[in-house]
Amino acid sequence: MPTHGVGNLSGLSLQEFVLVGFEGELETRALLFAVFLALYVVTMLGNLTMIMVITVDTRLHFPMYFFLKNLSLLDLCYSSVITPKALANLFSPTKVITFTGCATQFFFFCLLGTTETFLLATMAYDRFMAICSPLQYPVTMCPSACTHLVLGTYCGGCLNAILQTSLTFRLSFCSSHLINHFFCDVPPLLQIACTNKALNELVLFSIGGLIIVSTTLVVLVSYGYITVTILRMHSGTGRHKVFSTCGSHMIAVSLFYGTIFVMYVQPGAVGTMEQGKVVSIFYTLVIPMLNPLIYSLQNKDVKEALCRLGQKHAAT
Repeated sequence: MPTHGVGNLSGLSLQEFVLVGFEGELETRALLFAVFLALYVVTMLGNLTMIMVITVDTRLHFPMYFFLKNLSLLDLCYSSVITPKALANLFSPTKVITFTGCATQFFFFCLLGTTETFLLATMAYDRFMAICSPLQYPVTMCPSACTHLVLGTYCGGCLNAILQTSLTFRLSFCSSHLINHFFCDVPPLLQIACTNKALNELVLFSIGGLIIVSTTLVVLVSYGYITVTILRMHSGTGRHKVFSTCGSHMIAVSLFYGTIFVMYVQPGAVGTMEQGKVVSIFYTLVIPMLNPLIYSLQNKDVKEALCRLGQKHAAT
C-alpha cells in the first residue's frame, strides 16, 4: 500500500484509501450484502416507477408531482453513489478506493444530499402556496418558476459540495489511509487527517447548521400556516385529502432532516464511527427506499395513476 501524502493534484495517481466498511465473518457479510442489495433494488424500482408514472400520466403534470419526480431522481442517484461500491467492498480483499474516486464520491454525495434538503423545503413551500393561496398558486408556481426553483436547489447543492470537497481534500492524510466507513464522508476523513482541521469542522457545523435550520424553518412555517388553514376547512373530505398529502411529506422531511442533523450538525450526537455507519445506512439506503413507498401509499392520485398504468400494461 502506498504512502499517503498531502491531498493535492500532484500525487493523485499514487494515493489510495481503504474503506474499512463492515467487518465480520463471511456469514455476517453475506447477510449484509443480501440486505443492502434488497434495499438498493427496491430503491431503484420504486424511484424509477415514480419517475415513469409521473412522466407518462398527464394527470400528474402539476408542480407537486414535478418536485416529487425530482425527489425520486435525487434518491435514485443518491443511493447509487454509495451502494454499489459498498456492496463490492463487502467481499473485496483490498477495499481500495483511489483519492480521485473518493473525492468524486464525496462531491456527488454532498451535492445530492444538500440538493435534497433544499428540495424538501421547496416542496413544503409548494404545498403552502397550493393550500393557503390557491388563487395565486397557478401564477406563483407556473412551470418556469418550478424549473427555476429546482435549478436553484441544484445550484445550492453544488456550491456546498464544491466548498466541502475543496476544504476536505486539501488536508494531508498522512496519519492513516484507512477510512473507518463504507463510503467517503466528512467525519471519517477528518479522523485520519493530520493537519489542522479547525476550519473544516467550523465550516461543517456552521454551513450544515445554516442549511438545516433555514430549510427546517421554511418547512415549519409553511406547515404552520397549512395547519391553520386546514383547521378552518368545513369539508371533512378536503381536510382528509390535504392531511394525507401533507402527512407523507412531513414523514419524509422528518426522517431525512433528523438523521442529517444527528450526523453532521449536533456535535457528539454520534459517539463512535460504528454508530455513524448505522445512521448512514438509514439516510443512504433506507430513506431513498421509503420515499416512493411513503408518497405512493399516502397519495390517492399516485395510487390511481399506478392502477391506470398497470391496466394499460395488462391490456397490451
